[in-house]
Amino acid sequence: MHLGFGELLLIFLVILLIFGSSKLPQLGDALGRGIKNFKKATTEEPIDVTPKKLEGTAPTTGAAPVERSAAQKK
Repeated sequence: MHLGFGELLLIFLVILLIFGSSKLPQLGDALGRGIKNFKKATTEEPIDVTPKKLEGTAPTTGAAPVERSAAQKK
């Protein structure tokens, strides 16, 4: 599906009627910032979120279970 000049002009005019001429610069700015942020996010190096083991520290064990009072058991 290819949109020609006439179709694009018609779409632009409908958008102009819906939002008005005062909102178009704001919409264009928001769209441009969104595209810029998307491109930046796709080109950045992926962040490594795997936990790293620290040298020289004792291994951690699970915490001891906490006793609940009678009011909390209900």
